[in-house]
Amino acid sequence: MILYEVGGIDIWYLLPCQGQEEQKTLDLCRNFFSEEAIQDTFLLTYDCMRRYQGAWHLEKKLVFPANVLLESENENVLKYELRQNWEVIGRSKDILKVSLEEEKFLRFLCGKKKHMGMSKGVIFGGVTVVTEGPLKGVEAHICKIDRHKRMARLQMPKGKNIRYLLAGLEIMEKDV
Repeated sequence: MILYEVGGIDIWYLLPCQGQEEQKTLDLCRNFFSEEAIQDTFLLTYDCMRRYQGAWHLEKKLVFPANVLLESENENVLKYELRQNWEVIGRSKDILKVSLEEEKFLRFLCGKKKHMGMSKGVIFGGVTVVTEGPLKGVEAHICKIDRHKRMARLQMPKGKNIRYLLAGLEIMEKDV
């Protein structure tokens, strides 16, 4: 059973950029690429919890730090325009193609808002059950849970380029 079947898909590409300059690179891509080259350019984000000043705070982080996602139907035009503008846009002339399985999984997790909210779950007898949030139904992809940081490490399906990603997961209860 495929849980993350999503309709009409263009191809996604990862464009490497300088760390902490993702928003600047995003704006440059929107200015320098034509509509024929890219349909959309965006950053995928996720919610996570961080403790400071004696309390837990909800924060938004990038799923792929130092990368911008480009959505395109025409890879040749995209690569041509990237070669023409690579000195302005980023540090790399190359883009990394996101596989169809990876793209479907990311679309399922992040939705149309391209943001993955915080998930909540419980652990019963060593089995993780996510009760709410985007990770509900994809527990099989969770390979590690850090209960102290309230984070989950997910393994991508058939991950060729992207092997793991982080997501916010708060374990509310644990029974042995």
